[in-house]
Amino acid sequence: MMIRQPEYLKKGDKIAIVCPAKKLPAAIHVAIAELESWGLEVVLGETIGASHHQFAGTDSLRASDLQRFLDASDIKAIMAARGGYGTLRIIDELNFDAFEKSPKWLIGFSDITVLLSHSIAKLNMKCLHAQMPYTFEKATKGSLESIRQVLFGSKSSFEYKSTVKNRTGKTEGLLIGGNLSILCALQGSVSEMDFNGKILFLEDVGEHEYAIDRMMRMMDRAGKLKNLSALIFGAFNEIQPEKIPFGQSAEEVLWEVVKKYDYPVCFNFPTGHIDNNIAMVLGETVTLEIEPNIVKFKYV
Repeated sequence: MMIRQPEYLKKGDKIAIVCPAKKLPAAIHVAIAELESWGLEVVLGETIGASHHQFAGTDSLRASDLQRFLDASDIKAIMAARGGYGTLRIIDELNFDAFEKSPKWLIGFSDITVLLSHSIAKLNMKCLHAQMPYTFEKATKGSLESIRQVLFGSKSSFEYKSTVKNRTGKTEGLLIGGNLSILCALQGSVSEMDFNGKILFLEDVGEHEYAIDRMMRMMDRAGKLKNLSALIFGAFNEIQPEKIPFGQSAEEVLWEVVKKYDYPVCFNFPTGHIDNNIAMVLGETVTLEIEPNIVKFKYV
């Protein structure tokens, strides 16, 4: 089945910013100015600045705020202001009927993996794993430019050097992925993507090595890692120290789970909770050429 794609943006289009998860601790003037410099009109949701405990307003407010922009035909893209936690609490309250008739780009990462995965699995619609307004101020110019390029219809290829030895190979496939913790939380739900034959990318932040090990083994036991076309490991950073060391680095944990398979695997891919979080189009076909320490990534 061909995955649908929202229309590319043009100058003068409206982009909405909402907070479907954790509340914003600071203003997002830098992000607004950046988006406006692209020629876009920025519309802010009621959840920007809202607060209810750790969330950007109550579940009801966050759902209705996002619903408003899903329904609005003049909104061409919806960008989550930040992640944290909370999107899982509202995903089943959302109605996507109007969205399917007038689709728009859904943009975010981390906890927003809930929305991105649902877009692929349930709505058959491409979406964008990328920097969010809360991270714009520290983001590299390249990562922000990668968002602009995708939204305006120009997806460029790139390559990088891995500091961890990869498993070599060349392949082509449909790109899926996101935050490992969230993908585990979505297993068995209507928002769970089909992993078979896909190029999967994974990232996570602030976890213990044992937690990464547990989640990877859970995914493997569920059969999600068996039939991939390739596996991309992004950033697994801010690892939390333990009194008794786990004995393996995050990369060693990840490799141990998938070393039994023969598909290409690469590490240190520029995606995740890092300044150089390159935009990734979920649902797009890509080619991946992996050498021991060089990775070439290209949209077909």
